[in-house]
Amino acid sequence: MKSSFRAAGASAILALLAAMPALAADQIRTIDLLTRPQASQPQEFQSVQLIAQEWRKLGLDVNVRVMPWEQMSDIVWYQRDAWDATAWQMVGRPERSDPDEIIYNLFHSSTAENGYNFIGYVSPEYDQVAEAQRVEIDETARQGLVREAQEILAADQPNMMLVNPRQTFAFDNTVWNPESVVEQSGIGIRNTWTFMALEPLGERKDIILNSGDNVQAINPLYISGGVDSWVFELVYDRLARVGPDGLPQPWAAESYEWRDDRTIEVKLREGMAWHDGEPLTAEDVKFSFEAAVSGEAPMYAPFASNIETIEVVDDHNLVFTLKQPAASFITSSLAKINLIPQHVWEPIIEDLKTKEENAESYQEERPIGSGPFKFERWLTNEEIVLSANADHFNAPKAERWILRIVPNVEAALGMLRSGEINFLAEFTGDPQVLIQAAEQDGDLEVVSTVEMGFRYVAFNNRRAPFDDPAFRKALSSAVDRRLIVGAAFRGFAEPSNSVISPALEFWYDPAVFDGFEMGSDVAARQLEEAGYTLEGGRLHYPEGVSEEHAN
Repeated sequence: MKSSFRAAGASAILALLAAMPALAADQIRTIDLLTRPQASQPQEFQSVQLIAQEWRKLGLDVNVRVMPWEQMSDIVWYQRDAWDATAWQMVGRPERSDPDEIIYNLFHSSTAENGYNFIGYVSPEYDQVAEAQRVEIDETARQGLVREAQEILAADQPNMMLVNPRQTFAFDNTVWNPESVVEQSGIGIRNTWTFMALEPLGERKDIILNSGDNVQAINPLYISGGVDSWVFELVYDRLARVGPDGLPQPWAAESYEWRDDRTIEVKLREGMAWHDGEPLTAEDVKFSFEAAVSGEAPMYAPFASNIETIEVVDDHNLVFTLKQPAASFITSSLAKINLIPQHVWEPIIEDLKTKEENAESYQEERPIGSGPFKFERWLTNEEIVLSANADHFNAPKAERWILRIVPNVEAALGMLRSGEINFLAEFTGDPQVLIQAAEQDGDLEVVSTVEMGFRYVAFNNRRAPFDDPAFRKALSSAVDRRLIVGAAFRGFAEPSNSVISPALEFWYDPAVFDGFEMGSDVAARQLEEAGYTLEGGRLHYPEGVSEEHAN
């Protein structure tokens, strides 16, 4: 007979092992679970340790593999068949105030080969809902579709959602006027609006901030990581930007106006120029959007693929015609696509068409945008320096923006207290330690915000046993998210079972967490019902499934 998982906990499960006969099905191989190092990402590292502990109770052999971000991202993104599960995060970028980027690009089957759907999740039912919410103009009807998408994901568990962190930042209030710091909905005070608005109180006029992760690329056609986005959002303009209130507003576009539900007129600001002095024209804008769908920038392609035509009326006016109505077009396209100079990128893209690599792997020696900050230098593993673009229509008040790479969180806090940095842009340690430091020093101000971004464990849906929704659901159910919140995030997070943050109250479906059963007994029951069995303390595939079939 098959072994029974119906027990009150791990100890009761293990007590049944002696009574189990030999099984024909294969033992599940050792599962590799990737994470970044404790020194740079203590919350992630601690979460993974807790998760591995719970999975082992189910009879899995879990190997926690610790590696730097560069190595981990290379394996996960470019070797899509070569990993099992990995800790991952989606950061709270402004354009994610609209749920389309997450709902569509992260899970639609069309983005699985080389786009955002790196886990390889494929569900025709989900695709249909994800497509429907894109074209639904009625906001209430679209809300229902976005919530339905969350419910499908909660049932399939293609990823194991963990938490929406409370992002905690700090700055030196003797260097920067606290009144000039901008808190953005679902993002916090580390945002482009803050970096443009920070007002110096004295002679120190450089924004000096930290990151635990290295910058992978400064490439306007490659979404390479959260820290990288801090840089290219300052170097490159977009037609629109998501404001502090979470709503899009004109940016490089002086205005935009819908003619009908598929046609939008865009008027560029006059007098804009690239950092090399060349004028920015409507032809550059058209080129930027066409580059996104050229085949050379697969990560950006979904944000421009619904555009049927772009008509250049004159140097400052364009008309976008869409293939079908798109409720999120301004946020997910006009506020997403980076504007790039045609005279720089056209020959690059033409040359890349003759090679195996695409534009995502290209790095300009000196990135040229039109944004509020200009690129000055990049010392790999050390720092990136940007200087204020005094000719920009929203010129920064600071003189320079200097990002220091500080992998150790304790060192970053020490640098803030000593004045070596004056804006703590990333702190993955215990927020209470930061609050205590602010109370002791008196010149630090701390701000904490529930993020629209999220932390999760990505399952490789291409590889068994993670190709089985029942297995994924059991592994997800095994871990009580409240344990992760308390032990790894010291209470500075909200437990999650959804890709939509509670910070986006209108779109968030609370039922997907409220109805989510968690615990090792729940996971054990689910595995038994799916046909998984135990032998000698190790979990085996259901009868008829073998590890040979799994690879």
